[in-house]
Amino acid sequence: MFFVRLCLVGSLLVLLCSGTPLAGAGKRSIPDPAIDDALSAANGSSSAVLAGGCFWGMEEVFRHVRGVMTVTSGYAGGSLRTATYDLVSTGTTGHAESVKIVYNPASVSFGQLLKVFFAVAHDPTQRNAQWPDEGPEYRSVIFYVNERQQELARAYMSQLQDARVFRHPIATDLVPLAGFYEAEAYHQNFAARHPTHPYIVQIDLPKLEDLRKELPDLYVK
Repeated sequence: MFFVRLCLVGSLLVLLCSGTPLAGAGKRSIPDPAIDDALSAANGSSSAVLAGGCFWGMEEVFRHVRGVMTVTSGYAGGSLRTATYDLVSTGTTGHAESVKIVYNPASVSFGQLLKVFFAVAHDPTQRNAQWPDEGPEYRSVIFYVNERQQELARAYMSQLQDARVFRHPIATDLVPLAGFYEAEAYHQNFAARHPTHPYIVQIDLPKLEDLRKELPDLYVK
């Protein structure tokens, strides 16, 4: 499936040039979460696990968010036994391509990470897909690690739905994190290591540019 994704890119370049990856979402300006935690008074580390299509782009976007310390590509939603790219790409293991974000809660809040997730990192209205990738492994998921994350995520999704920020209903799942399994080494930091790769140029770099333009207070080089 890794090679299928690469081979498909060439035939999609012309189609993708007509808009950014989030163009189909028909989104308005994304508001700040009405309910969020205040920034911590002391430095520390917290984690969030999010899924929104190919983990290459998710990783690259969150690597450039203020307060983020590390981002790791991996798999969540299935078991350790089947957490390999070849198996996950069959769409039968229950995993979603995900990223584990370790961040400093003194610099960025969980709610602000969710704003990036919904505003620029992916299209949350697509179910079991992130164009041009299709399958349940590309679904949109917030894997909450505690009850507070669940509360904040549920409240923010309701806020966005009530405000009709997106043309279509949000399809993001909200489920507890049962395990996160790091992806193979060749997937880690893929966009930064392959900045001229057609998939990165056409699908992922526009998301990074949207982060810089739409959320400048959260963007870091």
